[in-house]
Formats: sequence, C-alpha cells, structure tokens
Amino acid sequence: MTYHAKSDFMRVMMERGYLADCTDYQALDEAFLKGVVPGYIGFDATAKSLHVGSLIQIMMLRWLQKCGGKPIVLMGGGTTKIGDPSFRADERPLLTDDQINENIAGIKRAFSPYVTFGDGPNDAVMVNNAEWLDGLNYIGFLRDIGRHFSVNRMLSFESVKSRLDREQSLSFLEFNYMILQAYDFLELNRRYGCLVQMGGSDQWGNIVNGVDLTRRVIEHEVYGLTSPLLTTSDGKKMGKSANGAVWLNGEMLSPYEFWQFWRNTTDADVGRFLKLYTELPVAECDRLGALQGSEINAAKVVLANAVTTLLHGAEAAAAAEATAREVFEKGGIGDDLPTVALSVDEVSDGVGIVQLFVRAGLAASGKDAKRLITEGGAKVNDEIVTDTSLRYGAGELAEPLKLTAGRKRHALVVIG
Repeated sequence: MTYHAKSDFMRVMMERGYLADCTDYQALDEAFLKGVVPGYIGFDATAKSLHVGSLIQIMMLRWLQKCGGKPIVLMGGGTTKIGDPSFRADERPLLTDDQINENIAGIKRAFSPYVTFGDGPNDAVMVNNAEWLDGLNYIGFLRDIGRHFSVNRMLSFESVKSRLDREQSLSFLEFNYMILQAYDFLELNRRYGCLVQMGGSDQWGNIVNGVDLTRRVIEHEVYGLTSPLLTTSDGKKMGKSANGAVWLNGEMLSPYEFWQFWRNTTDADVGRFLKLYTELPVAECDRLGALQGSEINAAKVVLANAVTTLLHGAEAAAAAEATAREVFEKGGIGDDLPTVALSVDEVSDGVGIVQLFVRAGLAASGKDAKRLITEGGAKVNDEIVTDTSLRYGAGELAEPLKLTAGRKRHALVVIG
C-alpha cells in the first residue's frame, strides 16, 4: 500500500524501513497530528539482558519520543510466566518470580540510553504487566474477557497454525498468551490512554487481538504497527553472531565486541542498518550504503561508531575503534580487547589451547575449538596453531596471550 505520511513519526517509520504493517495508516497518522500519542512495546523477561534482535523495537520507541509521542516500555513480569509461543517449536522453560524480577532489573538498564524516563507528558514510563495479570480472578476474566475470543480465529493465526501443522505440542498455558497480551493493550489504554502497540511482524496476530478487544470492551479505537522481522542479507536471524547472542548489557558483552559486531556487517546490509539503528539522515545512509570495494569498510566504521555511541557512549565507541585499528592495522594488542583472567592455580599444570578458546568465547564448544584449530583458523600471538594438544603454563602466560579466531575475533588471556 502506498500511503504518504503527514506526521513526523509515521514518515520516519516509512522512510527508514521500520514499517511492515499497520491496522489503519491514516487514522494513526492523524492521531499523531492531534497530540501526544502513547505507544507501547512489550518485552518478556526471559534473560538478564536484551540482545540486538530487540534493538529495532527500542529504536522505534526512541523515534516515538523524538517525534512527540510517549513511549511505554512494558515489562512482561506476568506474561513471562507463560512464554510467547509465537513461531516457537517448543515451550519456553518456566522461570520463578525471583528469576523474572532479576531479569527485569538487568533489562531496564538497556533502555535509559535510548529514551528519557520521567513524569512529563512526553516522558517514557516503564510498566510491569504483573501489576494487573498476577491478581486476575480466573472465572471473572473468562467471563469478561475470554468471551470475546473465538478459538476458531485463534487457531487460524500463523504463529499457532504453524506449530499445529508441524504436529508440535501447544500447551493450554501457551495458548492463553495471546489473550493476556491483548488484555495488556486494553489495560494500558485504560491506565495511560495508550493508542498504539508496536512489535515485530511475528506479533501481528497478538496485536490485532488487542486492537479488537479494546474496541469491544471499552469501545476505544487503538492501532497496531509492526516492523519487519529482520534477517541479515545472508539469511541469518538478527541478534546472533558466530559467538552467540549480541547482548546490550555491557557486562554480558563488552562495548568492543558490540562495536565489532556492527563493523563486521555484510556489505549489502550497511545502508539498511544505518537507517534502522542510527539517526544519520536517510540520504547519508543511502550514500554510505552505496559505497563499493574498500570504501564500504569506512561506512561500516561509521555504523559501528554510531550504534555503539547510542548504547555505550562516545568514549566507548572511540576506544573500540582505536583498539580495532591497533589490532587489525598494526597487529598489536589493543587495550579494549575482551580479556579472560586465569588464576595461578588454573595454570599450575598448564591449560589446554582448546579450553582457552572456549573460555575466551572464541569457540562455542570444545568440538568447535578443535575444528577451528585443525582447519587453520586459530592464532596465538598472531601465529597460526594447528595442534589441539598444546598447553600453556605460567611461563607462557607471564605476558598477555593474544588469541585470534578467523580474521576478526580476538581475545586476551592473562593471569590475574
């Protein structure tokens, strides 16, 4: 559909590639022209940090605030107890209340660099859906809310249908998730006047349910807006690297490793990622993304610096770039490389090279490390090693040991 946006927010969503679908483009656009639009995105607390797969949603909340809207960050303290079944092959492991609260505390830290929290009309708020879900009366909820849901329609949503088509079990617990998410939208509209729910396109069915429920129960018009499910140009899911999840919290992934993830972006993704994950003008994103050959590497540094600055600050981005330049251009040991500190006891009998690569996070397992070494993809102090039986004692570790996997991933091993 071709729609020419009038409001700043809808124009940004369209121009920068955030928009996959919307329940009513024109009505939502006009709502933004009339005043402050509160909008929310929900985040279940399944880990102590979000990863870059959630960054597109966080950026949407940031743009919402920059364009005059009010971001509502909804933490799924209640829904995490069930787990979203959307496009999953199995049920999520159930977490305790303490684990969920600990995860929420960790996740909160990722938002403060992107949105401003406070009490003003345009300030962001963080809300926990456990506030209203934990105390629900089951019979009352079924009577007042459950009667608005058609099981036939719920079974037709692709997220559920795909699971059933593969004959994979879908528990009644999980089946309730979409009802609870719809109820979240209704409750946020009641409490905060929330007008729009945003999320990835895999949430479309859940979002539409919330729009319908709010209209049926309190006769309020609300809207849904989804972003594309992002994969890299080589088909990989956004948020994963060769070394696992790319976490937003600095203690789970160093700013240098975060910077390096963006520096390693595939050429074909540079322009698109600049639009989605930075605030550079669209024309500049297009110009940088169109560069060819060695020039595209300069665009990747711009991308890495801009994204890292937003999350970790300008100093961390500059330090990461300086470390990368020293490591790659001079072959030296940068100050900011990920470091593994071994105790004296651990190296008293020597420590194997396979274990070192796993401990440093340069290999996912011992098997992965052995394959990396035997295939010539591992270096120690810039020298290729192919012997998986090598061991290093206190003498070899008196100076920092530099490990390299492939051409771009490095770590230091020290005694400390």
